[in-house]
Amino acid sequence: MADEAKAKGNAAFSAGDYESAVRHFSDAIALAPTNHVLYSNRSAAYASLFRYSEALDDAKKTVELKPDWSKGYSRLGAAHLGLGHADDAVSAYRKGLEMDPNNEALKSGLADAQAAASRSRAAPNPFGDVFQGPEMWAKLTAEPSTRVFMQQPDFVKMMQEIQKNPSSLNLYLKDQRVMQALGVLLNVKFHSPNQEDRDMPEAEPADPPSQPEKKPEPQAHPEPEPDPMEISEEEKEARERKAQALKEKEAGNAAYKKKDFETAIQHYTKAIELDDEDISFLTNRAAVFLEMGN
Repeated sequence: MADEAKAKGNAAFSAGDYESAVRHFSDAIALAPTNHVLYSNRSAAYASLFRYSEALDDAKKTVELKPDWSKGYSRLGAAHLGLGHADDAVSAYRKGLEMDPNNEALKSGLADAQAAASRSRAAPNPFGDVFQGPEMWAKLTAEPSTRVFMQQPDFVKMMQEIQKNPSSLNLYLKDQRVMQALGVLLNVKFHSPNQEDRDMPEAEPADPPSQPEKKPEPQAHPEPEPDPMEISEEEKEARERKAQALKEKEAGNAAYKKKDFETAIQHYTKAIELDDEDISFLTNRAAVFLEMGN
């Protein structure tokens, strides 16, 4: 029975249906709870779903059940790396290589973990600790614009995943609720379009009502046209800074498309310095950091 569920899980995993793979491996584990291979396989399925916390739990169980099996340490390293625990990932891969020095998967994983550890020491997390601890939930609950989201299970689940693994933020940036929450946590203002800025349907002009013919009245002297409103130097400077910030953003986008991440970061950083109220500059730079593994 356990072998049958395992076979179904392997088939689902090979087909890229990781949710089904998790389900089948869980069924197999229920029937054979001491089989280390089942936990290893489910760890791989969880990692493929970016659910690295669950992947880590299963990897730890794999190593606990079979401490002399090198593949368990490969799962452990991958889960730690997914969670951003680069140093722990390095330790796990090295432990596996002690048992199997020629294992190419472990060598490759170790190289990735060491590179990630080096990058994390060179560049700080762009979001700091905004997703850490109960403070995140307190801020989102206190803010009226995000309080309503706390009643939506899918939003809460996304924020829990981001809290466990900040790198997964890149997966949810298209969700406006997550963007709103990010703005609250970073104390960044969002600009909503004014009602006047929205496209409104134009009504057909009505025929003017007929009026009785009137005798021409004496022409009055026309009122002088008001002088155009003068823009203050501060407002003029602010507009120029916003325009320059948009140019920096466009330059950053161009560099990002060319995979020139360092240049992209420089342009996005300059855009933020020029206009710190536009969150798109911040999220674009965050996407580059995440692409680089930071």
